[in-house]
Amino acid sequence: MPLTPEQEAEIAAQRREARPTLRPVAEGMERHLYTAHEVLDHGFVRVIDYMGDDGAIVQAARVSYGKGTKSVSNDEGLIRYLMRHRHTTPFEMCEVKLHVKLPIFVARQWIRHRTANVNEYSARYSILDREFYIPAPEALARQSTTNNQGREEPLGPEEAARVLEILRADAARTYDHYEEMTGKIGLARELARMNLPTNIYTQWYWKIDLHNLLHFLELRADPHAQMEIRAYAETIGRIVADWVPMTWRAFLDYRAGAVTLSRQAIDCLRRMLRGEQVTQEESGMSAREWREFMEVWGEN
Repeated sequence: MPLTPEQEAEIAAQRREARPTLRPVAEGMERHLYTAHEVLDHGFVRVIDYMGDDGAIVQAARVSYGKGTKSVSNDEGLIRYLMRHRHTTPFEMCEVKLHVKLPIFVARQWIRHRTANVNEYSARYSILDREFYIPAPEALARQSTTNNQGREEPLGPEEAARVLEILRADAARTYDHYEEMTGKIGLARELARMNLPTNIYTQWYWKIDLHNLLHFLELRADPHAQMEIRAYAETIGRIVADWVPMTWRAFLDYRAGAVTLSRQAIDCLRRMLRGEQVTQEESGMSAREWREFMEVWGEN
């Protein structure tokens, strides 16, 4: 289970403790504060704190004070302009701090986004819990033959069952040895942890501004991202949609749901719209670029 009864009680107590504030609040985000959103089999994402809202982005762009200087439609138009033209600084005025519980192999991908502040659970100081990510059978797939980082068709039932048996047995054995080394033998925790697999769960606090968070979501919520980190990104995306709805709509239109075309691709597109036939050889694009361009154009 992602949360222990003690953690659930602590979260309930935090949510009951309301405080008056003079700072602007986002009602959509207030509903998420402290609540743990379950991800994978033992993971979660929860909002610890945040700063700013759509209004803070508009305020920073206009360098004004207060509200009511422009209509809501003008505010959304400005946010869409900023997103469309990649004027990113106003989005940096918003920040969020998340508490995330995730498998270590997901954390190693996640930490590549170096524009955040991170404080991780210390296995030098504390004992890690006996919690391991074990995929659902339908998530087990063969190595892709076209993408060195991806999966292809799912494993058959017998093969999937064998993989799950291996994962569970290896996880149990390594944790038994971990307990023996830290307990009976008394080995230092900083050494005993090295035998644990990367599907064991860790936790961290992760603080990031909205501009860099959107960049994270653009990459990690993409269908090409690994399924496990994508599950976290999609959960965070739903939180962001409630926090800054105007910004989220602009993000979907101009970033997540958009494509970037090269100079050669734009030239080919213009010719094709005029009814000309264009081949990959005369396009100036590589075979891979051409394949990706044709996927956007709607031809396979």
